Amino acid sequence: MTNPAPLIPHHSSASLQAVSSSRAHRVAVVGDVHDLWDEAEEGILRHLGVDLVLLVGDFGNEAVEVVRAVAQLDLPKAVILGNHDAWFTATAWGRGLRGTRQDDRVQQQLDLLGAAHVGYGKLDFPQFGFSVVGSRPFSWGGSTWKNGSFYQQRFGIDSFAASTAKIVAAAASTTSETVLFIGHCGPKGLGEQPEDPCGKDWNPIGGDYGDPDFTAAIEQTRALGKHIPLVAFGHMHHQLRHTKTRLRKMVQVDNDGTVYLNAASVPRIVQTSSGRSRNFSLVTLVNGVVTDAALVWVQDDFTIQSQQILYQAAVRSRKG
Repeated sequence: MTNPAPLIPHHSSASLQAVSSSRAHRVAVVGDVHDLWDEAEEGILRHLGVDLVLLVGDFGNEAVEVVRAVAQLDLPKAVILGNHDAWFTATAWGRGLRGTRQDDRVQQQLDLLGAAHVGYGKLDFPQFGFSVVGSRPFSWGGSTWKNGSFYQQRFGIDSFAASTAKIVAAAASTTSETVLFIGHCGPKGLGEQPEDPCGKDWNPIGGDYGDPDFTAAIEQTRALGKHIPLVAFGHMHHQLRHTKTRLRKMVQVDNDGTVYLNAASVPRIVQTSSGRSRNFSLVTLVNGVVTDAALVWVQDDFTIQSQQILYQAAVRSRKG
């Protein structure tokens, strides 16, 4: 962890303060939970001044009780489920592991989350001036179409092209011209090196493991005239498998100014000499522009243990 630093203020820079009538919103992105979620989360998020929580899945191996707790979070939120959230359902080998159990834990999770689950869907947040659109839920990543029967039965989707069309249809239905995308896995195009946000870091090492349908959906959503300041995801953990000398690159920015944020800092709760600490990726948006992003570790008593600045940019006010 980096040395403790003051939390980026809600209005984070001199340039930001110079924007008259600026509309600043703090978004917390919660990376892969893997069963590490507890009753302290909401109080900490409120203390951090978070306006919206984006949760990018992998709550556990079909961990219904964890998802139940997430669903009870009384803050504006949008959720997408990950590959572990269909661990015993999506694959033949997973179905073999669950034995004679007949309960549909994937559907239980979807029912608990209700409208908060934006996989292949969207939520409009007019109070913030943007909408949130979800990519393909339960993604394992990569350019091979996997778990075809699962996607056909659950969503009527049989290909990357059909998946892209469903994501774009959700984006087209948003009420805002500004769209934040969330996925469990990130889009293809961020994995040239194993250490990149979507780079493959296991044997055979190398290759882009992003979702091609997600990439196509982003491109087609831009063609609709939508502005996309943030794409948030997880799945590819920051701790790399092939080397312990560095961590995965967490942020990348494209030529359109879109900030791509990998929030999968795992484990997200750790025990330190001064107590438990958990991480959130905090993103500030002002008038539809990402001005800063940081990985923040917070103790149960609300103390900021550390803060790693991932991205900072001068404010460029958008009209409309």
